[in-house]
Amino acid sequence: MSKMILIPGKIVTANAEERIYHNHAVEIEDGIITNFIVKDSVDRSVYSGEIVDLPRLTLIPGFVQTHVHLCQTLFRGMADDLELLDWLQQRIFPLENSHNEESLKISADLGLFELQRCGTTTILDMGTINHQEIIFEELIKSGQRAFAGKCMIDRNDLFPNFKETAADSLNSSTVLADNYHNAADGRIKYGFAPRFVLSCSEKLLIDTKDLMHDYEGALFHTHSSENKSEVETVRRLTGKENIEYFNSIGVLEDHTVLAHCIHVNEQETETLKRTGTRVAHCPSSNLKLGSGIANIPNYLQKGLSVSLAADGAPCNNNLNIFTEMRLAALMQKPIHGAKAMDAKTVFRLATIEGAKALHLENEIGSIEIGKKADLVLLDLERADQSLNENDISIYANIVYSANSGNVHSVMVEGKWVVRNNISTLFEEKELVSRGRTELKKVIERAGI
Repeated sequence: MSKMILIPGKIVTANAEERIYHNHAVEIEDGIITNFIVKDSVDRSVYSGEIVDLPRLTLIPGFVQTHVHLCQTLFRGMADDLELLDWLQQRIFPLENSHNEESLKISADLGLFELQRCGTTTILDMGTINHQEIIFEELIKSGQRAFAGKCMIDRNDLFPNFKETAADSLNSSTVLADNYHNAADGRIKYGFAPRFVLSCSEKLLIDTKDLMHDYEGALFHTHSSENKSEVETVRRLTGKENIEYFNSIGVLEDHTVLAHCIHVNEQETETLKRTGTRVAHCPSSNLKLGSGIANIPNYLQKGLSVSLAADGAPCNNNLNIFTEMRLAALMQKPIHGAKAMDAKTVFRLATIEGAKALHLENEIGSIEIGKKADLVLLDLERADQSLNENDISIYANIVYSANSGNVHSVMVEGKWVVRNNISTLFEEKELVSRGRTELKKVIERAGI
């Protein structure tokens, strides 16, 4: 049995009571939080496990990002200053189509290194068409908690070479789900990932949703209502708005996660609420692609599930949850007023609300007895942080002031993936060297 007591300066629990502890330690056994202990009562002379004293650091739950593309990390800086459909047609589809196993492996590793260094312990990832098993193997080795699935595309007017038949897409997804759903003792789960309406036949969407129900705890993960041209094309093809169309074919429910949801009318918003559909909000990507600003305050007021994510590196251009938290708060204030999207609300979107979106709220997302020890230690005792010591300032420091440089250590299920600012799994210089080599080869194969 592995045992550990973490003794931080503060503990921000993100529990239902929003409790913040100033004089407690957390006990962990075999990756599970087993107790809160008053610091002064820790008996070092008899405790048989490891005791980690970190009095300057603040302990928080691991961050949850509900829409990323590990397969795209290698393409950072390769698709700048383009709108969504041009971005896909001119750069992303050709590049993804040119992945081989080695380039996909380094792309995943680069993304996982960055995500863990910024304190993200759980992700919902959309893969690419080919070699998806590589991403699963890298997820397992990395210690990351994740939902993932191959990208499903059976029609592609933007880049016709990048697709497969619906039957092949469903068959290969089934094989992957059989092999990897609940892998690594349940740390890895399957998220079926049809790309979006414009790249999926109606049959593929419906059959994928039916297939999802064969795997308890799996998710249906796609894009929706991200770009005006996308929405207009969906309207022309189906006679319906994007979310209206999804609802008409029966794919909306509480195990469906829709990325973006920017161009959504009130009737569609009510549909999202009624069906329990989850919204993954990606502020940086939405701004950089010129897509727009989702009405997140309205979604929250109506009780929709909203969580945060960085999307992919070529439309962001980083995977840093601190950037997403800060932008999620700031971009709404000129529209809805300075009190909209306060720091505590945004922090919860990145932690417990992300866990709820993935139906993992009984396992992660807050620091509570019985939950898995997916935890982050932040150094907020720095000159670039507020010196005010009240509890509200903790949330403001995390959301408005902190960045990945404040991340001291990160653990997933009680195992360190970052310790003292250094990855325990990846060597950065090696990742960069491998990445440069493989990117050159991908560019040659893509003819870009």
